[in-house]
Amino acid sequence: MPRATPSGPEAPEATVGTDAAFAPTVPAETALHTVRNISEVRHFFRTNDVPVFFIGATPFNLLGLDRWVRNFTYISYYDAWDGAHARVFTPVNKPYKEFGSGEEINNWLLLNPEVRSRMTKDLRPGVRPKVAMVFFDAETEHICEELGYDLILPPAELRSRLDSKIVTTQLGNEAGVPSVPNVLTTGTDWTTLRKVADESGLGKELVVQTPYGDSGKTTFFIANEADWDKYSSEIIGEQIKVMRRINNLPVAVEAVLTRSGTLVGPFLTELAGHSDLTPYQGGWCGNEMHPDVLTATQRTRATDLVQRMGDRLSKEGYRGFFEVDVLVDTDTDEVYLGELNPRISGASAITNVTAGAYADVPLFLFHLLEYMDVEFDLDIDEINARWEALSGADVWSQMIIKETSETVELLTATPATGQYQLDSNGALVFSRPAMDWHMLQNESEAFFLRIYGPGDYRWKGADLGILVTKGRLQVERNGSTQLSIRAKHFIDSVRAGFTGLPLSATEPVEATAGIGVKTQW
Repeated sequence: MPRATPSGPEAPEATVGTDAAFAPTVPAETALHTVRNISEVRHFFRTNDVPVFFIGATPFNLLGLDRWVRNFTYISYYDAWDGAHARVFTPVNKPYKEFGSGEEINNWLLLNPEVRSRMTKDLRPGVRPKVAMVFFDAETEHICEELGYDLILPPAELRSRLDSKIVTTQLGNEAGVPSVPNVLTTGTDWTTLRKVADESGLGKELVVQTPYGDSGKTTFFIANEADWDKYSSEIIGEQIKVMRRINNLPVAVEAVLTRSGTLVGPFLTELAGHSDLTPYQGGWCGNEMHPDVLTATQRTRATDLVQRMGDRLSKEGYRGFFEVDVLVDTDTDEVYLGELNPRISGASAITNVTAGAYADVPLFLFHLLEYMDVEFDLDIDEINARWEALSGADVWSQMIIKETSETVELLTATPATGQYQLDSNGALVFSRPAMDWHMLQNESEAFFLRIYGPGDYRWKGADLGILVTKGRLQVERNGSTQLSIRAKHFIDSVRAGFTGLPLSATEPVEATAGIGVKTQW
């Protein structure tokens, strides 16, 4: 997979409603006073004159939103296009620094002088830039307040509380949203765990979760004392949710809580724990969207579940984007609340290329609308009904490709960001530079977003890049979900494009563990 030579921004491609960056400005004082329908939503964002920034290690989550929103820019730590994407800004001066979280990355970017200069360039008097991101904290809020930016997200304190799996379960109970049969308790010892599980009728095989954690890293499957001994150090002293272990289909759905109601996006299945993609057992590594994710009955139940959660979140003062993990019991057909992610999520990338998005606008634009200086009164029920009717029109998949080996290497060559296709010999070859995946047409094409480039390090668990394609990447075989032959071919082809120099065997791995940024979704 040869790396493309940067040659400047790709010429804009004309698609329905996706040329907002080239639309004329309508000053705020002459904009619509109250937005009442999708046509006016499109017009508002197509002529937007307020700068909106998405900040993060990569622009992956909201890549392509600049097609709909004028003055939308990505501030990114990694530049996957080497300067060729006109709407991606990456500071040139990036001295070595170890980051421990996504919040640290975003705060560093906000404080960077090059970024601050870019965000205030040509800013009209009285206008405050709007800032969105996946990860933020109280420090982020203080920085934005001092610099005069509007952080268009719910308060960090509220988001942190809602992020707890324990709080999610409690709020779901209050909203009449069922979880998998469970009991909430404190981790102490094996005997006590077994006792509370038996009293609640949870069975012999248990699933134990601690309040916080991502990608399955704080979910433990415990069937006997040996399992308890293996995980007890991470459970003892923690509040825990103890669940009956069920045969389940995990489904992700994003939604937006607005003043007009809760808008529910498409339902996606998850790629999780595939050893070709991630070294973490049960770890999230992608999504699929297809017509058969849920039956009509399951979809109705799941939509009601999400809307009930939205109603309950509104009582907490929450506004905007959130993601819900839904669990379908494949033995009983029951639909349960899994987890709540009060933020933009990894599923956002596919959510924004649905038929509903192209017929109307991407889901995230309703989040922006909630935080922009505009009044609106929309018929959310009508939009939800129309999007549900279009739910069978899309088949998309994405894979997060992590380093799965024990290697620690300095990368010397990496695949280029852009569009790829399977040639006549079945090889995956670079087709052309591309800004995002919105122009993919069929299953023989894929878009690869590089994260780490030459000069960066890779190690076990590091995110190498994201591949997006039309069509499914999983198959059902022998009662389990496995990666398809096509998916494994894509993965092998991408990995073949990464080459590097191993670190000296005498150099401690600990000294390199923080080099680069561990991207979080």
